[in-house]
This record gives sequence, structure tokens and C-alpha cells, in this order.
Amino acid sequence: MTVMANQVSAKQVSGSVLAASDWRTLRERHRARVDELVGPYLRARRRGVKHPVIDFLFTYYASRPAHVLRWHPGFGIVLADAEIYLDLRGYHRVDGGVSVDPDHLRSRAGALRTTEALLQATASRPARLGCFGLHEWAMVYRTDDTRHNVPLRLGAAGTDAVVDAMGLRCTHFDAFRFFTDAARPHNEVELTRDRQIDDEQPGCLHATMDLYRACFSLAPLIPSDLTLAAFELALRARELDMRASPYDLRALGYEPVPIETPSGRAEYVREQAAIAERGAVLRDTVARRCSELLASIEP
Repeated sequence: MTVMANQVSAKQVSGSVLAASDWRTLRERHRARVDELVGPYLRARRRGVKHPVIDFLFTYYASRPAHVLRWHPGFGIVLADAEIYLDLRGYHRVDGGVSVDPDHLRSRAGALRTTEALLQATASRPARLGCFGLHEWAMVYRTDDTRHNVPLRLGAAGTDAVVDAMGLRCTHFDAFRFFTDAARPHNEVELTRDRQIDDEQPGCLHATMDLYRACFSLAPLIPSDLTLAAFELALRARELDMRASPYDLRALGYEPVPIETPSGRAEYVREQAAIAERGAVLRDTVARRCSELLASIEP
């Protein structure tokens, strides 16, 4: 699924009434794509099986599988014969079917402005690609309390030595806040929540993953093709995040990106740059969607 394809499909149905057969087809395609991406994980999750890579997208973001599984057309689209949507927050009955309530849009104006401002500020800066994913190393620096029940590839002493040798250049507060007390002074900047809008930059894997939260938190205003595109990209970013981490995840099928070596750092930067490129397109799309929604309620 590409952002370009999503934009075209959204434009084609904007302001129209979708027949029941059409929106149900779109909904089933959406669910099939989610199942293709994480179906086995979701089924294992229902059995209580934990996953140190994918769990993050649901636990850290306080997300539920329904956030990515449920299909929404987005604000301005009428769904014919869609009474089931009246049980969901933000919908109301209109001539021809069901659509997102303008009152719900107005109630979310503050969230739209905050999201738009953060995304535009992030997009305004050049991508920095020299962090090498060391935030995960900083979270276990000089402590025996690891965050996952997975062995460290280099052991505790080897992990600490990498941080000591390479230093930390994290720009994302929500990663920085999980650094150990011993690691925080090693970061080149002391990050704070108040300065988040000033420090975010588009090369950061976590800034790209946060696009998923931006989308699902604005549902049903945001069409689910954008939420799914953001989830898919967040999944890719999270996989790189953990492959470059100090953890040994080979038993789960994740080959490490050994950022303690020159070749590993080069591999990380290549993959980080590709994710940032896709993130830039998606970030612009979501920011413009926020702007359009705000324009519809503000003079």
C-alpha cells in the first residue's frame, strides 16, 4: 500500500455517497491487508503471547488492534446502509446514510491544530541520520534491568562500552525519557517535553512511528487508508529499531544490524533514510489532511 495510491482513492470518493457494496469491499480489503501484515501476531496476542518488537505499537501507544483493524472513510464521506457505524463515536445519521458528525470535528479542533503544528515543525528540518538507534542501548546502559526478556547480544559490559565509545544523539523526547539516569548526560542535548516541537526531526525512527498515533487518535476524521499506511511504516521502523538494538532477536527471525561496526552503521543509515523518505510523504499527507479539516470549520 502506497501513500500515493491512498491519496487517489480518497480523492475519488471525497464528498460522495458510498454504496454498501463499495464501502464493504474497501473495509474487507483493509482488514485483509492488516491480516497480511500482523495477522499471526494478533492471533498469538489473543492467547497472551508477548512479542518484544510488535507489542510496542500497541502497548507504548496505548493502541488497540481495533484502531488499525477498523475501517473509517474519513470526514465528508457518506456510507449508505451503514447503521452499524452509529454505534461508533463521532458518527451521525444524514440523508443517504451515515457520516462523521461535524460536531465531532469541531470537538477535535485542538488536537488537529496540535498535530498539524508538530508535523509541520518536524518536516521543516533536515533529516538527521547519525543516531544509529542508540536510544535502545541508552535504556539499558549501566543497569541490570533490561526492558525485554531477551538476551543482550554483547552482554551488559559490551553494551555499556558501545554507548561510552559512540555517545548519544537522540532528538526524540519520548525515547530520551526512558534513558537510564547514567545515560542521560551522554546525550548531546537535554531533551524536555516543552521543547519537543523544537527538537523533532524527520530522520528519527520514533518521529516516523508517531505518525501512526497521529492517525488513529484522529479517527474517524482521518481515513483508515492513512492509518494503515502509517501503521505499516511504523512496523517497518520498529523492526529496524529493534534489529539495531542491543538485544539478540535472531530466535524471532530478526537479523541484527550491528551498529557497533562500520558496516552495521552504514546499513542502519541506508534503512533509516529509506524510512524517512516514506515518512516525509506520509507526514505531509497527514498534515495537509489536518489543515483541510481545520479549514472546513474555521473562517
